[in-house]
Amino acid sequence: MKNILITIFLFSCFTAFSQEDKRTKIIVRTKAKDAKFIGTSMGGSMIVLRDALTDEVLAKGLTSGGTGDTDLIMKTSHERNTDITTGAAFYEASLYLSKPQYITIQALSPLNHEEARIFAQTQVWMIPGKHMDGAGITLEIPGFVIDGLYPQTHQGFSLEKDKTVEIKANMVMMCGCTISKGGLWDSEEIEVEAMIYVNSRYWKTIPMSISEANNFTAQLTLEQIGNHEVIITAYHPRSKNTGVDQLNFRVSN
Repeated sequence: MKNILITIFLFSCFTAFSQEDKRTKIIVRTKAKDAKFIGTSMGGSMIVLRDALTDEVLAKGLTSGGTGDTDLIMKTSHERNTDITTGAAFYEASLYLSKPQYITIQALSPLNHEEARIFAQTQVWMIPGKHMDGAGITLEIPGFVIDGLYPQTHQGFSLEKDKTVEIKANMVMMCGCTISKGGLWDSEEIEVEAMIYVNSRYWKTIPMSISEANNFTAQLTLEQIGNHEVIITAYHPRSKNTGVDQLNFRVSN
């Protein structure tokens, strides 16, 4: 009996002085550089939380929701502690911690556009019971999403020498926001070009101009035969956002 009482006493002491696991919430968002938040319309961002020391995956999932309030994000001056996340997509996870843990937060974004995906990460200490909610953690995602539309590879015919072909591409901000002439994201401020390579050798670079919202075109006279590679590039001198996509086609006699 005496031994049993001693055991119960020691267990009670251990329990009294041990730290219980505490639910600790974290909210993560991804925001396009010089634009809005990345949400469901772009497939969301894949968020992975890892133990920074062991690389163990602690939680993962997609951001979901909208891109946020345009006026609040893009048109309003922000003082310190201003929350601009109203209506913005997020990923929320709860970790159960008994002691502070060093966490790596990773984002792959935007998930549905493989050619434009950016990997971003940061690291934070999470303290048991001290939530990182509200504005939470935001990772910035630079760049543009560019989809080359025409000409496509193997369309059932070969393009002929000395003909003119219209190169077409669709381009949006990483959040899916519209690029238009004179718009909030002004196409006239973005340098969009097509770098042309024939049989793996650089030939020339031609400018592309906007034809309608998000769509850029250029006329290319096919002066050479062989395999053509068109690398479409975009560069915004002010924000330093960039984007690239590629088209391949063949020109015959």
